[in-house]
Amino acid sequence: MPVDAEGSHAAIQLPEGSWWDWDVIAWDGGQFKLAADHDLTYHHGLELVFGDPLLVSCPSSFHDPVFRAPSPAELLKIRRRLGEEPPVVVAFEADAGGREPVSCLIAAGRLDIVRETVLRYWREDAGPDQRFAPWVRSPAQ
Repeated sequence: MPVDAEGSHAAIQLPEGSWWDWDVIAWDGGQFKLAADHDLTYHHGLELVFGDPLLVSCPSSFHDPVFRAPSPAELLKIRRRLGEEPPVVVAFEADAGGREPVSCLIAAGRLDIVRETVLRYWREDAGPDQRFAPWVRSPAQ
Protein backbone atom coordinates (compact mmCIF):
# COMPACT_ATOMS: atom_id res chain seq x y z
CA MET A 1 0.00 0.00 0.00
CA PRO A 2 1.14 3.56 -0.28
CA VAL A 3 3.51 4.82 2.38
CA ASP A 4 1.71 6.05 5.49
CA ALA A 5 2.44 9.22 7.48
CA GLU A 6 5.29 7.53 9.37
CA GLY A 7 6.98 6.44 6.14
CA SER A 8 6.10 2.76 6.45
CA HIS A 9 3.90 0.51 4.35
CA ALA A 10 0.63 -0.76 5.83
CA ALA A 11 -1.49 -3.77 4.91
CA ILE A 12 -4.09 -3.00 2.25
CA GLN A 13 -7.73 -2.85 3.27
CA LEU A 14 -10.16 -4.58 0.91
CA PRO A 15 -13.80 -3.54 0.61
CA GLU A 16 -16.36 -5.75 2.30
CA GLY A 17 -17.03 -8.93 0.37
CA SER A 18 -16.20 -12.59 -0.04
CA TRP A 19 -12.79 -12.47 -1.73
CA TRP A 20 -11.68 -16.09 -1.48
CA ASP A 21 -10.80 -17.03 -5.08
CA TRP A 22 -8.03 -14.99 -6.84
CA ASP A 23 -6.21 -15.02 -10.18
CA VAL A 24 -4.03 -12.87 -12.43
CA ILE A 25 -6.13 -11.48 -15.29
CA ALA A 26 -3.68 -9.05 -16.89
CA TRP A 27 0.04 -8.40 -16.89
CA ASP A 28 1.83 -6.15 -19.31
CA GLY A 29 4.52 -3.51 -19.05
CA GLY A 30 2.26 -0.93 -17.46
CA GLN A 31 -0.21 -2.94 -15.41
CA PHE A 32 -0.55 -6.05 -13.24
CA LYS A 33 -4.13 -6.95 -12.35
CA LEU A 34 -5.48 -9.43 -9.78
CA ALA A 35 -9.17 -10.40 -9.74
CA ALA A 36 -11.15 -11.83 -6.83
CA ASP A 37 -14.56 -13.11 -5.80
CA HIS A 38 -16.05 -16.00 -3.85
CA ASP A 39 -15.97 -18.08 -7.08
CA LEU A 40 -14.29 -17.00 -10.32
CA THR A 41 -16.23 -19.34 -12.61
CA TYR A 42 -18.63 -16.76 -14.08
CA HIS A 43 -17.53 -13.33 -12.84
CA HIS A 44 -15.38 -11.39 -10.43
CA GLY A 45 -16.25 -8.37 -8.37
CA LEU A 46 -12.90 -7.01 -7.21
CA GLU A 47 -9.70 -6.03 -8.99
CA LEU A 48 -6.39 -4.89 -7.57
CA VAL A 49 -4.83 -2.89 -10.40
CA PHE A 50 -1.12 -2.26 -9.90
CA GLY A 51 0.16 0.51 -12.15
CA ASP A 52 3.83 0.46 -13.17
CA PRO A 53 4.58 -2.95 -11.59
CA LEU A 54 8.22 -3.22 -10.58
CA LEU A 55 8.36 -6.58 -8.79
CA VAL A 56 5.76 -9.36 -8.74
CA SER A 57 6.13 -12.56 -6.77
CA CYS A 58 2.86 -14.48 -6.55
CA PRO A 59 1.25 -17.52 -8.19
CA SER A 60 -1.16 -17.08 -11.10
CA SER A 61 -4.06 -18.29 -8.95
CA PHE A 62 -4.50 -18.63 -5.20
CA HIS A 63 -7.08 -18.61 -2.41
CA ASP A 64 -7.82 -16.81 0.84
CA PRO A 65 -4.96 -14.28 0.97
CA VAL A 66 -4.08 -12.63 4.26
CA PHE A 67 -2.72 -9.16 3.54
CA ARG A 68 -0.11 -7.74 5.91
CA ALA A 69 2.47 -4.99 6.11
CA PRO A 70 5.71 -5.94 4.33
CA SER A 71 8.50 -7.01 6.67
CA PRO A 72 11.73 -4.98 7.01
CA ALA A 73 13.55 -7.85 5.22
CA GLU A 74 11.10 -7.67 2.27
CA LEU A 75 11.49 -3.90 2.03
CA LEU A 76 15.29 -4.28 2.09
CA LYS A 77 15.08 -6.90 -0.69
CA ILE A 78 13.05 -4.49 -2.81
CA ARG A 79 15.40 -1.57 -2.17
CA ARG A 80 18.39 -3.72 -3.14
CA ARG A 81 16.72 -4.96 -6.34
CA LEU A 82 15.21 -1.69 -7.47
CA GLY A 83 17.54 0.87 -5.94
CA GLU A 84 14.68 2.55 -4.11
CA GLU A 85 11.47 1.79 -2.27
CA PRO A 86 8.43 2.24 -4.54
CA PRO A 87 5.23 3.96 -3.37
CA VAL A 88 3.26 0.68 -3.23
CA VAL A 89 4.45 -2.54 -1.60
CA VAL A 90 1.82 -5.22 -0.96
CA ALA A 91 2.60 -8.39 0.98
CA PHE A 92 0.36 -11.36 1.71
CA GLU A 93 0.26 -15.08 2.46
CA ALA A 94 -2.07 -17.25 0.37
CA ASP A 95 -3.13 -20.83 -0.24
CA ALA A 96 -1.71 -21.83 -3.62
CA GLY A 97 -2.50 -25.52 -3.27
CA GLY A 98 0.69 -26.59 -1.51
CA ARG A 99 1.26 -27.87 2.00
CA GLU A 100 1.94 -24.39 3.36
CA PRO A 101 0.84 -20.88 2.42
CA VAL A 102 3.05 -19.04 -0.07
CA SER A 103 4.45 -15.58 0.72
CA CYS A 104 3.68 -13.04 -1.99
CA LEU A 105 5.12 -9.60 -2.67
CA ILE A 106 4.17 -6.93 -5.21
CA ALA A 107 5.89 -3.57 -5.66
CA ALA A 108 4.43 -0.93 -7.97
CA GLY A 109 4.07 2.75 -8.67
CA ARG A 110 0.39 2.83 -7.71
CA LEU A 111 -2.57 0.69 -6.70
CA ASP A 112 -6.23 1.10 -7.58
CA ILE A 113 -8.87 -1.07 -5.93
CA VAL A 114 -11.84 -1.49 -8.30
CA ARG A 115 -15.13 -2.97 -7.17
CA GLU A 116 -17.29 -3.84 -10.17
CA THR A 117 -18.98 -6.89 -11.69
CA VAL A 118 -16.78 -8.25 -14.47
CA LEU A 119 -18.31 -11.10 -16.48
CA ARG A 120 -16.05 -13.95 -17.57
CA TYR A 121 -18.39 -15.17 -20.33
CA TRP A 122 -20.45 -13.55 -23.09
CA ARG A 123 -23.96 -12.32 -22.26
CA GLU A 124 -26.11 -10.38 -24.70
CA ASP A 125 -28.09 -8.88 -21.82
CA ALA A 126 -25.15 -7.57 -19.78
CA GLY A 127 -26.19 -4.53 -17.78
CA PRO A 128 -24.63 -1.08 -17.91
CA ASP A 129 -23.01 -1.71 -14.52
CA GLN A 130 -21.23 -4.82 -15.85
CA ARG A 131 -18.20 -5.17 -18.10
CA PHE A 132 -16.43 -8.14 -19.65
CA ALA A 133 -13.08 -9.68 -18.77
CA PRO A 134 -10.38 -8.94 -21.38
CA TRP A 135 -10.65 -12.37 -23.02
CA VAL A 136 -14.45 -12.38 -23.49
CA ARG A 137 -15.61 -11.80 -27.07
CA SER A 138 -19.07 -11.72 -28.57
CA PRO A 139 -19.95 -14.70 -30.80
CA ALA A 140 -19.87 -12.31 -33.78
CA GLN A 141 -16.16 -11.57 -33.28
